[in-house]
Formats: sequence, structure tokens, C-alpha cells
Amino acid sequence: MVSENKVAIITGSARGIGKGCALALAEAGYNILIHDYIDDASIQKAKETVEEIKKLGVDAINFNCDIADLSKHKELFQVALDRWGRVDCLVSNAGVSVMHRGDILDVTTESFDRCLKVNTRATFFLLQECAKVFMAQPKTDAKRTIVVISSSNAEMVSIDRSEYCVSKRANSMVARLFALRLIKEGVAVYEIRPGLIMTEMTAPSKAKYDKLIAEGMVPEGRWGYPKDIGITVRAMAEGLLPYTCALAVPIDGGMSLPNY
Repeated sequence: MVSENKVAIITGSARGIGKGCALALAEAGYNILIHDYIDDASIQKAKETVEEIKKLGVDAINFNCDIADLSKHKELFQVALDRWGRVDCLVSNAGVSVMHRGDILDVTTESFDRCLKVNTRATFFLLQECAKVFMAQPKTDAKRTIVVISSSNAEMVSIDRSEYCVSKRANSMVARLFALRLIKEGVAVYEIRPGLIMTEMTAPSKAKYDKLIAEGMVPEGRWGYPKDIGITVRAMAEGLLPYTCALAVPIDGGMSLPNY
């Protein structure tokens, strides 16, 4: 049986930005596959998010794996296909930050490789698998969409987390490459560049950025929230940005806009 509801897979979605995207798409009527890492806390969070989404009147399941393990990508999509018979949207959100902030002269190969492995390599091959799944499905009027969540650091330099910046800059190119390859297949690929978003990942730096926001770092004068990202993901998934290709949208309250 093929679900009448459209289906979205969102990586790194048990919490934070990914969860915000999942809730926004669930509210739009999508069935949701929640993915997150394989530690106990992430598995529990994923299960809780599934139950929260089901209360919105759609179906949801979770599949936990290390997204850097490329052998799991096919299974990730197959779980959704077995459950609902279709996939309409992928939000590639899972990622990691640096192991330690500090001088670029002290960056370790371990931290550098980890950022590239999770943020760039995994994204590339996840999009490759998604493209194959999309192209194997019968063509319908339903919009098929991929959204890559990169970062404002795809453009802006943060010298104390250089390896993260490198991985997100490369992440942006992955989105552009697949956008051009897939546009003739009826698949839209977008990129979102979040700025300062209040999540578990940014919570340890809250005091630092509260001060910087108050000093004008973010022209809108506030933190962003996962729901801010989710609203744009929903618009992209619903095909509300026609005649665009590889569109990169900064959601950062104006932080990345050059000004004087």
C-alpha cells in the first residue's frame, strides 16, 4: 500500500533544528521518519518525538543509525518505503560541531576528519541514495524535494572552529551539485543556512551569544528557533518556491548580511 500522505525523512531530528522541521512537515500532513544517532539518549528522544508527531494526526517512526555509516543509508530509505511505499522529501540535517573550539593552528586531524565525515561525506552519499530512490519511484504530481541544512558558516568565517566551516562550505557545494543534476528529474534541491539557533548544541554558548546579540551581532535582535527553520522547509517541500535551483536561504536574522 502506498500512503496517501506524503512522506519525509529528516536526519538528526530527535531534537533541535531537525525536530523543528519534522513538526512543521507533520503539521502539513506528512508522515515522518525520525532519524538520530544510536546512543541511548538519542534513541529515547527519537521515540518521544515520534509520539509527539503522532498527536498531530500523522504517522511517524524512528530509525536510529550513525549517518556517517554509509552502509545504513539504503536501510534508512527502505524503512520508510516498507512503511509507506513512498518518499517525497529528505531533510539532510544531521551534523556535528568541532570537538574543541580554539586556534586553527591547534586543530587536530581527528576533529577535522570527523566534521568532513559527518557533515560532508555523509551528506553527499545520503543525497545520492535519495536521488536513486526518487528516480525509481513512479512520477506523480507530488513535489519531490531535498533540503540540505548547512550553516551560516558556509559563508561566514569562524576562526575558532575552522574545520566546521570547511565542512559546511563543502556541504553547500554538495547541495548545488545535486540541484543541477536533479532539476530535470523534477527534484528540487535547496540549502538552508541557519544562524544562531537556540538548540542543545548552542546552549553551552548561550551567555556568549546573548551578549553579542545584545551588541548588535544579529540585526533582528534575537536568537532563532527550530520552528523558524521548519517554516521555510515546509515552503520548500510544498513547492512554494518555483523556478528556483540550488537556492540557499540564510535564516539568521540578518547576521550574515554585510552592513556598516
